[in-house]
Amino acid sequence: MRSKFFVLILFLLTVNQLFSQGNKVLVSTNLGSMTFLLYDDTPKHRDAFIELIEKGHFNGTLFYRVIQDFMIQGGSKDSRNAPPGKFIGYGDPTKTVDDEILPHHFCKKGALCAPRQPDDINIFKQSDISQFFIIQGRKFTSGQLDTLEIAVNRPIRKKVISKVYPPEVKAQLDLLKAENRIEEAKQLAETIKEKIEVEYELAEGKLIFSQDQREAYTTLGGSPEIDHEYTVFGEMLEGFDVIDKIAALKTDNNNRPLTDVVITVKRIK
Repeated sequence: MRSKFFVLILFLLTVNQLFSQGNKVLVSTNLGSMTFLLYDDTPKHRDAFIELIEKGHFNGTLFYRVIQDFMIQGGSKDSRNAPPGKFIGYGDPTKTVDDEILPHHFCKKGALCAPRQPDDINIFKQSDISQFFIIQGRKFTSGQLDTLEIAVNRPIRKKVISKVYPPEVKAQLDLLKAENRIEEAKQLAETIKEKIEVEYELAEGKLIFSQDQREAYTTLGGSPEIDHEYTVFGEMLEGFDVIDKIAALKTDNNNRPLTDVVITVKRIK
C-alpha cells in the first residue's frame, strides 16, 4: 500500500511538472505574428525575458538587424522611434544573464536566441536579454553537414596526431622497421594509434551533429555554424513565414530594414 502511495505521488509530481511547463509568448509585428515556446531548462533567460515582457520593454522596438538566410534581431530599447539611418542596437548592459548554453538546444529555424558581446570582452558568454534574435538560416544536405564536421574536426585530429606522433616517435618506428623488428614495430604502431584515438575522443571543440540536428537542418533549416555559441532559450511554434518576410526586406549598410518592423511582445497562456 505504501509503495502504491509513493507511485501515486511520483505520478502527480510528474503531471504537475508537465503542466507547469510551456510558457508561450506572442511577438506581433506589422508583417505578422510569431508564437514561441520558452524552454524551462533555461530558467534564467525565461524568467528575465518574461519580466521584461510584463514591463513592456519590447513594445515599440524594431527588428533593427536583418540578414537573409541567417537571422532577424530586435528588441533593443534604442530602436524605439529611431529615425531612418540611425545606427541602433546597443542593448542594455544592466540586463545581462549568465549563459545557459545546452547541447540539445541548437540554432534551427525559429530558434529564439539571446545575443551577447564577443568572447574577447565576454569570456563567460553572458547574454544581453534586453534584445533577442530569431534564426532563419537555410536548409542543408547531409553531405553539407558532413563537410562542416570535417572542416572543424580535421584540424583537431591533425593537432592530436602531431602531439602523439612527433618526428622522434616516427624515427623510432622507422628504425624498428629498418632493423626488421616487425613485432615491436607493430606494437608501437598500435600504441600510437590507440593513443591518437583516445586523445581525439577527449579533444574539445569537435563538431558532431546529433540526429535531431541533422533532421532539423535538412528539413526545416537553420544556422549550425553558431550552434552552442549563444543561449537558445525558446523555439517558434507558429509564424515561420513571418521570419521569411522580415528577412527578405531591403536593408541599409547596417542591415537595418528600410521599412520599420515594429514589435509588440506579450505572454500568452
